[in-house]
Amino acid sequence: MKTKIFFALFTFLFVLQGVAQHISLPSKMLEGHPRILTTSAERKATLNLLQEEPWAKEIFLKLKQRTDVYADRSPEWLTSRLQMYWKSHATDVYIKGEFYDHAGGAKAPAPTVQYVGARSHATNYGRPKLEDIQPYAEDARGMELRNNALPDKPLEWASINKTGMTIASINVEIMGIARDAAFLWWITGEQKYADLATMAFDTYMTGIYYRNVPKDLNHGHQQTLVGMTTFEVIHEDALNALVPLYDFLYDYLKVHKADKMDVYSAALKKWADNIIDNGVPHNNWNLIQARFIMDIGLVLEDNRTYADNKGREYYLDCVLNQSSIRQWSLSHLANYGFDEQTGIWAECPGYSCNVVADYANFANLIDRNWSIDLVKEIPVIEKAVAATPQYLFPNRMICGFGDTHPNYLRSDFFARMVTNAQLHGKKVQERRFTEMLKLFNPKADVQGDNTKNMRVDVASFFSDKPLKLNEKIQAGKIEDYVTPTFYAPNVSWFVQRNGMNPQHSLMISQNASEGNHMHANGISMELYGKGFVLGPDAGIGLTLYSGLDYQEYYGQFPSHNTVCVDGISSYPIMKSNHSFDLHACYPAPEQKEGLYKGISYSDVSFREPESCADQTRLMSIVTTGPQTGYYVDIFRSKKEQGGDKMHDYFYHNLGQSMTLTAADGSDLNLQPTEELAFAGGHLYAYSYIYDKKSVVTDKNVKATFTIDMPEGNDISMNLWMKGEKNREVFTALGPMCEGLNRAPGMPYSIKDQPTLTFVARQKGEAWSRPFVSIFEPSSKNEPSNIASVSYFDAQTTAKDFVGICVASKNGRIDYLFSQSDSKAEATYDQFTVRGTYAVVGVSDNGDCVYFLANGITLKSGEVAIESEIMSNVTVEKKAGRWYVTSSAPCTLTIGLKKYNLPATTYKAL
Repeated sequence: MKTKIFFALFTFLFVLQGVAQHISLPSKMLEGHPRILTTSAERKATLNLLQEEPWAKEIFLKLKQRTDVYADRSPEWLTSRLQMYWKSHATDVYIKGEFYDHAGGAKAPAPTVQYVGARSHATNYGRPKLEDIQPYAEDARGMELRNNALPDKPLEWASINKTGMTIASINVEIMGIARDAAFLWWITGEQKYADLATMAFDTYMTGIYYRNVPKDLNHGHQQTLVGMTTFEVIHEDALNALVPLYDFLYDYLKVHKADKMDVYSAALKKWADNIIDNGVPHNNWNLIQARFIMDIGLVLEDNRTYADNKGREYYLDCVLNQSSIRQWSLSHLANYGFDEQTGIWAECPGYSCNVVADYANFANLIDRNWSIDLVKEIPVIEKAVAATPQYLFPNRMICGFGDTHPNYLRSDFFARMVTNAQLHGKKVQERRFTEMLKLFNPKADVQGDNTKNMRVDVASFFSDKPLKLNEKIQAGKIEDYVTPTFYAPNVSWFVQRNGMNPQHSLMISQNASEGNHMHANGISMELYGKGFVLGPDAGIGLTLYSGLDYQEYYGQFPSHNTVCVDGISSYPIMKSNHSFDLHACYPAPEQKEGLYKGISYSDVSFREPESCADQTRLMSIVTTGPQTGYYVDIFRSKKEQGGDKMHDYFYHNLGQSMTLTAADGSDLNLQPTEELAFAGGHLYAYSYIYDKKSVVTDKNVKATFTIDMPEGNDISMNLWMKGEKNREVFTALGPMCEGLNRAPGMPYSIKDQPTLTFVARQKGEAWSRPFVSIFEPSSKNEPSNIASVSYFDAQTTAKDFVGICVASKNGRIDYLFSQSDSKAEATYDQFTVRGTYAVVGVSDNGDCVYFLANGITLKSGEVAIESEIMSNVTVEKKAGRWYVTSSAPCTLTIGLKKYNLPATTYKAL
């Protein structure tokens, strides 16, 4: 029995440590203080900077004036505005879930730090200015604040649990002032600054020393997240001021507060230990926690200084090498979160880019302090930074799936990688990331004055030395860093793009729900066109993760471009484990060369757990000219055990207006409806959809979504959908697209415009009657190139066969074939197909293309493709010459000629 227990314990520890490598600590560390932003040896250089550089002189003057407002008063004035348990000296804080409950416990010898009211910032009460705060305020009634939700904003007593993060905000501001005073003492030696900083610091840190970690009366998950001052260890923002404050003021404190130095270090270590004990190890939290732990470690003395042997080496080792239940080492986390093949981090794009930046910043910090090359120790960092452009749409903004606010790709991690390469003489790495930095931030190569927009902040004087880029290295090209298809299984994300031209290229971003900060969205997609993500993901919600709009709508199926089954499709949001399976695609992920560029596709499947439904989505980009092309979307959905009530296809598009007609342009006579509702036992999300109109029809339909552009070149997304029996189609409005609310360069105010919403409801199953759609972006200056979309049936054993004919105005006609049974033979007119998907495109100039996807047979007239195994094969005739590419050996017949071909990249016959 003992042997089994020992083995289990050994296994647990091995798994916890993972296969992370050990990073050796430096044998010698910097002595003296300060040591984080600067050192005592650099004080003279800082003085010279303040005297010689106008920008530094200006910032210093403003910083001094701002601090003198409080330094010229008694130090007590500022300290007395701290939010403390001034009277009760409470040592214990009790919460209930995400809200403060009460404080109590034994009375401490000194005032203790007051706890915040809630996990969320949201509150109806305004945060008072410091001048409006009563000194030494602690009242059983709570806080006297202005109620911003009422007319005239009257003062009233608010219970602490209604005040959000107000208490922490006040204390962070005060400690920020004290930090500035500490710096001013270090640089000027003026006593008033030492007095101001010392009293505030001593009061606050003594209050932390005597305070215990909060206790959750619910005994819930929140107990594992709480910090000493806030509900989340990642929001212990007071440390951002306290650590440099202590560092600058250390020599003064050691003389004038010698009896309290053990209290201060013990309080800092208590804080660090709680951050190690609490939090989340498997996502971006871990890195935020690690930065707090490392910052605290940096200002502590060596291990041997403390009786418990926990000094700066201990906490540095915690960050670099040691993993506990809720705090993993940097290498352990990297092994867990980064896909070693793609470099993609296992969270949504917005959070992923932040994590990549955090790792790059750690590399810079550790380089600067200990000359440890973290990029060498954790090689996936380089791959991860290089992979970030794959998130980009052609307008250079990142994809919006999950909890992402799309924006332009940040470039600071490229700069960090250049710095790392220069420090360690890595020429290949330097060239690679210099090219990327110059591409994504052209101003990085401008050797001009970068000081004009410097903040009035202590850190401004100690920012990194200007990065000197190699002038001989030119900016890279965007096509060097993205690929026609890209697949990241650790976030269940697949991309198709036919180029990176902002105006004319097309791109699909398709995702399920694998990883962190994900939504319940099934097989969702975003579509790009004419400079914008026209079919976007909805975003997070106005009040972030605690808000009802996030939990009930933005995080749920109906807010996404997906299919919801029986009105109930859902599963846990945030950390999700619901991925799709990629069955086939073309071209192969990350393939750049030797491919046919005119058509791409993906075929994915998903098990929707709530309704136990099987879903597949085949999506394709068909390029019909240098500036023209369209999307194909075939979505099949059915419950595994039958009993299907309905399947709702949701599509949301940017714009201010939409029309829905029959495909021939005739009126559908849409009528107001109360369908699409929570009533009937459906998701709350349905209640967020309004101004609904619908009609039951089996007609083919066309929807047009229009953005009224300020300059008059209005942009449209055109949607053609095949009609089916028992089909009801809707126009509606949904909540604004919060994901794009912060995006720059939007053509109208996103927050003020409800999202245009199209819904197609199929009564019964939607497998043999799938949702079949063609999408085409267009604009007033570049009108739709599609002349017509029609549909055909084929002789086949496949019950879910789809045949589409797309006629373009440039003289090209495409015949598209789709069926879930790739081995079934489908015959139509002169065409025979055995495969998942096929396209035959014929142009009136004699050019043609035969595209077989995950199939074994494609015959059309004089051309026949045969393969013994499922293959992707393309045969193209262009300007009278034939070209071919195949993923497996195949037999090709053209007229009377027969070719036995090996697997080959794109080449001329």
